[in-house]
Amino acid sequence: MIGGKCKPLILQYLIENGKKRYCELQSFVWNIPKKTLTMQLRDMEADGLIVRTVYADIPPKVEYSVTELGKSLYPILELMCEWGQKNIGDRFEVTNKQCDCTD
Repeated sequence: MIGGKCKPLILQYLIENGKKRYCELQSFVWNIPKKTLTMQLRDMEADGLIVRTVYADIPPKVEYSVTELGKSLYPILELMCEWGQKNIGDRFEVTNKQCDCTD
């Protein structure tokens, strides 16, 4: 459910920052193609981790938010951040500073 290029990042971002529009998510995970972001959002929606709400405004407005099931993954995401901080070493470079864990 959270396997994928940016699913954990997107999920943690939505949990910590509330509802976001597609363009805000795209700005946050700027290093992936639009098609990939769209597919990852669709997958998480199908898995019940996020909700896509469409407003009948002109122009149409779409927002994404986290479900209770999605929120239940937060402790796991935090543990993944903690593990990454402890084990990053010199081989890897942080490209999207999402975690704010302290040693």
